[in-house]
Amino acid sequence: MAFQTQVALAIDHPNASFISRLGDLARPIAKQFFRARLDVELKDDESPVTRADRDIEALLRHAVRHAFPMDGLYGEEHGILSGESESLWVIDPIDGTKAFISGMPTFGTLIAQVQAREVVLGMIDMPALNERWIGAKGYHTTFGGLPCHTRKGIELGDAMVYATSPDMFRGDDLKRFDAVCGRAALRRFGGDCYAYALLASGHVDAVVETGLKPYDYLALVPIIEGAGGCITDWSGKPLGLCSRGDVVAAGTPSLHAEILALLTA
Repeated sequence: MAFQTQVALAIDHPNASFISRLGDLARPIAKQFFRARLDVELKDDESPVTRADRDIEALLRHAVRHAFPMDGLYGEEHGILSGESESLWVIDPIDGTKAFISGMPTFGTLIAQVQAREVVLGMIDMPALNERWIGAKGYHTTFGGLPCHTRKGIELGDAMVYATSPDMFRGDDLKRFDAVCGRAALRRFGGDCYAYALLASGHVDAVVETGLKPYDYLALVPIIEGAGGCITDWSGKPLGLCSRGDVVAAGTPSLHAEILALLTA
């Protein structure tokens, strides 16, 4: 369904109230541990993890299993639990743990529902900021329950481009990213999932990243698309469970195509 013909809001999706309830469950735990003294461990990939990450995911997994006992689960901290239905719930309890442990409020909770390998519902919840975006396939994305829109009529020369960190780019990927930023009006770093949320609300024009995992990007897909934007991998293919993790999101299809041409040059 084209963005222009979308009428129903994402909060009207049959499972929107449930995914919102998951956000409501996660927020108090995140706030309890935010800017508190925490033991930080390093996982095998040297990314940090805290008790907050694990407690939030454990609670959300329990809630999903209670409500949808046949569905599968895939979380960053507790792995994959196969289900008997075609539905899979994908959870990133704290997207932006580095921001979380350094006192930055730009961490979020990401939750996606995948059906038959297609993302049908996604949420970005920002606990410290009390902000929430919900997107659903065929519905208009909402921010705080109201429709939100990407910024229109922007070419790359006028665009604000974000990435979480320059450290995620290496070799040819760095060259391609620099080619994009060299033509943009403004390049900024930081934000994690918040940059994509701001893109959906028209404050940021593009986000270019690499090395992401499915729990980092799946929830973003219906949010960006339902706000009028475009999000794919660097080759222009739809993002799915088996994507490489190279992500480019833009406020319009034309801006996305302009950036994609540089990434694939």
